[in-house]
Amino acid sequence: MTNSTLPDSGTPDPEPLWQRHPTLLAAWCIVSAFGTYACMYGFRKPFTAALYIDDPSTPGLKASLIASQVLGYTVSKMAGIRVIAAMPTRRRIQTLLVLIAVAETAWVLLGVVPSNLAVACLFLNGLPLGMVFGLVLGFLEGRRLSEAFIAGLCCSFIVADGLAKTVGLRLLEAGVPERWMPAVAGAIFALPLLGFTAMLSRMPPPSGLDVAARSDRSPLQRHEQWEFLRRHGGIVLLITLAYALVTLLRSVRADFSRELWKALGDPGDPSVFTRSEFWVALGVLIPMGLLSRIADNRRAFLTGLALSCLGLSMVLAASLLWRWKAIGAFAFMVSIGVGLYLPYIAVHATLFERLIAITRHRANLGFLMYVADTAGYLGVCGVLLTRGFLTTGDGFLPLFLDGSLMISSLAILALVLAGIWMQRRHALRPSPRSL
Repeated sequence: MTNSTLPDSGTPDPEPLWQRHPTLLAAWCIVSAFGTYACMYGFRKPFTAALYIDDPSTPGLKASLIASQVLGYTVSKMAGIRVIAAMPTRRRIQTLLVLIAVAETAWVLLGVVPSNLAVACLFLNGLPLGMVFGLVLGFLEGRRLSEAFIAGLCCSFIVADGLAKTVGLRLLEAGVPERWMPAVAGAIFALPLLGFTAMLSRMPPPSGLDVAARSDRSPLQRHEQWEFLRRHGGIVLLITLAYALVTLLRSVRADFSRELWKALGDPGDPSVFTRSEFWVALGVLIPMGLLSRIADNRRAFLTGLALSCLGLSMVLAASLLWRWKAIGAFAFMVSIGVGLYLPYIAVHATLFERLIAITRHRANLGFLMYVADTAGYLGVCGVLLTRGFLTTGDGFLPLFLDGSLMISSLAILALVLAGIWMQRRHALRPSPRSL
């Protein structure tokens, strides 16, 4: 046998078809990210479908459980500012699976420990889950289609929020005890989670064209984080303020959705959670996905701000229309959902992503998102820990409506100021364009 007949061990294996075809690659990225994070919600949100009112020794238990989980989630976000920003790609999947395993362990403990330790179990559940989003996000950022990919990812926690509640409520109707329902729900989501993370692990890195259009996104050291904030802290602060306000209202809508539906007078069947969030996801996914087609980074940034303000205007309008009895419960919940998720996802998918691309300064999306998430969830913790009456039926809806009007107005103001900052700071500079 001659050398010419020997296989060339130095030639790399050909890429799979789905990696070479842009449409297939995009579908692979969206499905793997969407599925992974949607399954994570199966380990976080099903317990909110329960009322936790049967134990007279623990009044207000549900509010305490939610507050404890959010507190753990917030601590995780704070740690993620450092951990996620510096996480190398090769360690993301392994870390993600370990975090999910810890969260499921907390649900098992919830089923066996006394009632006075239930709050500790919820804190343990939230503690690892706060970092999952950043691990998934790291696979999607810095690409010419990042808006479409990240919009798909973010729609997972719109749809999955309703799906997780539906699964939880179905399990309760099937006779699963409230304390064991979250663990059973997690077990249901475990197998698909493994499949989607396997897909996620095979995603190729950003191409040379991606890097040219959006800048390199490598692990970020602490001094580099501070340098970015020193240069661009003003606009990061404005976006973070708007995001924190939206996060607060979005979390109340999500965590107390069952109580909110009852206050609206139309609790519906368990599928109402999934049906309403499907329309919310559809109303958000299309405009956010189209932003990826705007080549100019500065124009895309400003368009993202405009869409965010439009969404917050929907929150204002829906709140007023309900008070005027001019809108039904389902339309109200969908309108509030679309209005809140437009700015919420715009921050994830467009505003910080394009800000990095405009400035070309060393940064990554995980770092900026975890700064914003920390601020947002600190606000949620503050409200849950000081306003436990949110779980009561009397007065819940008027409080939600007042909060919607105030928060959406303040968030619009912050985003308008961010747009003015961008126009003044970068109006005369050429904007890097997607290639």
